[in-house]
Amino acid sequence: MRYSVGIIGGGQLARMMHQAAIGLGIDVRLLAEAEGVSAAQVIPDAFVGDYTAYDDLARFARDVQVVTFDHEHVPTKHLRALEGVEVRPGPDALQYAQDKADMRIRLSALGIDCPDFVVCDDADDAVHFGEERGWPIILKTSRGGYDGKGVWKIDDAAQVAEVFANKPEFSAGEPVRIVAEEFIDFARELSALVVRSQSGQVVAYPISESVQKDGICVETTTPAPGLDPDRAAELQATAIRIAAELGVVGVLAVELMEARDGRIVVNELAMRPHNTGHWSIDGAVTSQFDNHIRAVLDLPLGAPDMLAPVVVMSNVLGGSVEDLTGALQHVYARDRHAHAHLYGKEVRPGRKVGHVTCLGDDVADVRRRARHAANHLMGIEDD
Repeated sequence: MRYSVGIIGGGQLARMMHQAAIGLGIDVRLLAEAEGVSAAQVIPDAFVGDYTAYDDLARFARDVQVVTFDHEHVPTKHLRALEGVEVRPGPDALQYAQDKADMRIRLSALGIDCPDFVVCDDADDAVHFGEERGWPIILKTSRGGYDGKGVWKIDDAAQVAEVFANKPEFSAGEPVRIVAEEFIDFARELSALVVRSQSGQVVAYPISESVQKDGICVETTTPAPGLDPDRAAELQATAIRIAAELGVVGVLAVELMEARDGRIVVNELAMRPHNTGHWSIDGAVTSQFDNHIRAVLDLPLGAPDMLAPVVVMSNVLGGSVEDLTGALQHVYARDRHAHAHLYGKEVRPGRKVGHVTCLGDDVADVRRRARHAANHLMGIEDD
């Protein structure tokens, strides 16, 4: 029997899912947004189409067992209309990764600790929230935002008016709302990553600490330094509970903020392999990509155990270096234990074009190695 998975979206996540599928003997079909995108370079069965168009989705989904995602922006109404193919995660779960307003309402109903929030009908609702809670506040578009886009720190009513005057009305055919949230003075960001199969088996990876710059993840350290083991277990249990309550199949990344007073709240959800789990390719017994493919096909999940006491992943963002493969000569000559992953993307300023993972025993040393390698690939001199 041949197993087949269709992946919607042609970015690096699909590229790395395909790499995992090869070892499992699984066929992959890709719905790419354009010729030559990252995943289309390595997946022979690539179909170029519009993921917001039902006809393209239906043609793409023929002859695959299950459809999964490189991103969460596919209209759920189209996914519900697909016949003869399993969609994992399903649209009933996916809506909570697509719509931040729905997500906040549902998680709050489950008693999950989130920032205080209100879904705004108009600018007056946001102004009232800011005056009642105290400025600053955070405003977010309910749909369409990623990597810091669609998120604003707001200091007064005038800035509220500007956001509402320029907000999009629709994203992928769905209405966009504005969510106002309390501003969390956080000490750091964390990520709880779990994988749940169709039959309900779940594995939880160690909690990671992530570093964001301009809304983009630039580094993760696993396990999160200084996090109390009991608290880490509680966060893993919370992520497992969210996955079960929402019916997630595949990877669920629960992005968290740890406030300076120790409170930890849920910030975002992602229902596909996640940047904060890239370390697992080289640093875990079973990578998040391998387990995601297994989960959507309901195969037994692999162990998430770490292969070293500390694993650091540093993202490579587009900089002054265009020949990334050539630049690996220095990276590997200096550190033969480094692991570099390049995404086949044209180098553009600030664009994620790869990542480097290093393993070891000492947090400071492993961070130094990973940062040096990533900096070299970006053309940045170490401090």
